Amino acid sequence: MTTQISPAESPTWQIKLLYDGACPLCLREVKFLTRRDAGRGRVAFVDVAAPDYEPEANGGIDFETAMGRIHAILPDGTILKNVEVFRQIYEILDMGWIYAVTKLPVIGAVANALYGFWADRRLWFTRRPDLATLVAARQMQDGCAVAGRCRLEENL
Repeated sequence: MTTQISPAESPTWQIKLLYDGACPLCLREVKFLTRRDAGRGRVAFVDVAAPDYEPEANGGIDFETAMGRIHAILPDGTILKNVEVFRQIYEILDMGWIYAVTKLPVIGAVANALYGFWADRRLWFTRRPDLATLVAARQMQDGCAVAGRCRLEENL
């Protein structure tokens, strides 16, 4: 069964980037991309570190998955990750030449391996807690949001 999106429901963006808003390097890239988008709305930016991040509204990509590797979503629901995210965003923002070489199979594989190496260590490089610690903190935060449970515990 195919679900079609009516024109009224179609997003105005061409790609939705999920990024870590608590990562200084990620923020630098988002600021650069925002400037390149120049108010055209081609890229929708979603901060997965924000307390109101909703996986259901973002391809079902949960916090842990989004924090482990960069992801983007196309209007048709296609989920991209790793170097393909950068390749698509840069193409949409008329800078596709920067990542064009990664379309070649060998170079693309090397680029993904290098990105994987970086992604596995980016929290350490930016002097942040490891992924397991961030996920545990997020789960606690999400639990606190349920019926103000933590506020009650704080008063005990």
